[in-house]
Amino acid sequence: MVITRKPVSLILSAFVSLFSVVALANPVSDSTHATAKPVHEAHAVANDTAHAVETHAEAGHETTHGGAVNEKEEVQAYIEHHLQDSHDFYFFADGESGKHYGFSLPVILWDNGLKFFSSSKFHNEKELAEVDGNFYKMVHGKIYKSDAEGAVAYDEHNHPTNVKPIDFSITKNVLSMLVVSGMLLFMFTSLARSYKRGPVPTGFGRILEPLIIFIRDEVAIPNIGEKKYRKFMGFLLTVFFFIWLLNLLGMTPLGINVTGNIAVTICLAVFTYIITQFSANKDYWGHIFWMPGVPVPMKIILAPIELLGTLTKPFALLIRLFANITAGHVVIMSLLAMIFVGKNLAADMPISIGLTLFISVIELLVAFLQAFIFTMLSSLFIGMAVQDHHHDDHEHHDGLDYTDNSIV
Repeated sequence: MVITRKPVSLILSAFVSLFSVVALANPVSDSTHATAKPVHEAHAVANDTAHAVETHAEAGHETTHGGAVNEKEEVQAYIEHHLQDSHDFYFFADGESGKHYGFSLPVILWDNGLKFFSSSKFHNEKELAEVDGNFYKMVHGKIYKSDAEGAVAYDEHNHPTNVKPIDFSITKNVLSMLVVSGMLLFMFTSLARSYKRGPVPTGFGRILEPLIIFIRDEVAIPNIGEKKYRKFMGFLLTVFFFIWLLNLLGMTPLGINVTGNIAVTICLAVFTYIITQFSANKDYWGHIFWMPGVPVPMKIILAPIELLGTLTKPFALLIRLFANITAGHVVIMSLLAMIFVGKNLAADMPISIGLTLFISVIELLVAFLQAFIFTMLSSLFIGMAVQDHHHDDHEHHDGLDYTDNSIV
């Protein structure tokens, strides 16, 4: 198992914290990103033409709401924006000029045919993209069909009612997952090639091999069994390294919150669920629908409960990963916000930076721990489904085997 050197962790945490301070001090004010208002207020503003968004559009990006994020509502909106996915990948913004430094990502829509264009088309005064005679408008990160004027209709709950095309866009989270997938492919193929040259891996394989052995000896074999674990090692290793690298990527100044996205954790949990159910043997299903040694009336009552239990296991997986990673990002951003919300800058800054560094170091541990827990529980659920159950013909009561008068 790799032990991260303490100085490296402190340097990385300091870099993350200082970059976050700069980003928080210069919030995004471009029309393609969240303004300094909460989401529910933004919905209401969409129906109220007197809001500053219209003023911003009419002024041709002569923004009137730039400047530092120094109000509690603005900080809350900034944190919510940080946690969300985006069609743009930007590094930082100039709060005074409203300029962004980054790059746009491709938008791929299915609307009576494939529509492919860059998200930079939304970066205009009307936030409207025209493609093949069709008009599309982005509202809170979602793309809807519109008209040449960019009109969007809302229901009584302030939700857009415009037609929403099927979106296959390469968003910030998707790009991050593709990058991590490429890293995994490179890492494991390099390790496989190094084994062809000899029994001892070389280069980065020397770091990767102990981690693989750790997952095999401490996770897969104890939970699944020595006879059946090899079948599931590919999935367990992929899940572990995929989640771990995404968590570490979220600790960089890029601030990507992939595993804090509920859709991503749902997909990971669904894979565990599918593998568990399709690998289960007849003993597993027998214990769910017709438990041995239980009276028939109780079997009828408990069968639906046991069936529901197969769904609660992956639900616990996805909620645990989502909640822990999201909480870490919220805590760090909230601690940094103390600098700008507080009135005493000289007193608040050392406390805020110190607490942020401390939490960042803990988050490096959490990044590994959450990947390990997800992998551990996945292997445990798979092991419960594939293990063989042996039922003796004689009776057992209170832990006593009355056939030989010995304690079991």
